[in-house]
Amino acid sequence: MKESTTYQAILEEGENQGVLKAEWRLTDSGRDAKFYRLTAKGRKRLEADVAQWRELSIAISLILGPA
Repeated sequence: MKESTTYQAILEEGENQGVLKAEWRLTDSGRDAKFYRLTAKGRKRLEADVAQWRELSIAISLILGPA
């Protein structure tokens, strides 16, 4: 699978889940491009994912001990 295909699938899934909102806009170079932004639901999920990642990082640090 090509990288651009993978990214597109992830972005479309985010739209389907309601965590991303997309809109077509004209770029400075004059071509149409799809721009994505987080929705309120997306921001909540991001905050939850970051908190979970921090907890996991702390747990791993405790297991491995000081560097």
